[in-house]
Amino acid sequence: MRQTLTVDNGSEFAQFKELEKKARLAVYFADPYSAWQRGTNENTNGLLRHYFPKGTDFRTISEREIELIVKKVNNRPRKCLNYQTPHEVFFQTSRVALAI
Repeated sequence: MRQTLTVDNGSEFAQFKELEKKARLAVYFADPYSAWQRGTNENTNGLLRHYFPKGTDFRTISEREIELIVKKVNNRPRKCLNYQTPHEVFFQTSRVALAI
């Protein structure tokens, strides 16, 4: 489904070559202090902050609660998806791929 991944310059991506190989993705790095280069990611972070403010202790949140919030976020229409939801776009693409 994906061909590229744009990440920040965090140390968690030091092994990006392995990620490229295992996930069959081309990994690109955003310029420092250029959040707009990862716009959808930053927008999604903002949506999640509505449910999980900065400093949230995730050890106190159940898997079920996380699942419900993920479902809400994935079923929210997005302008960048022509006002479709990520869920609709993902499964619409999947059906097309399976139909071929």
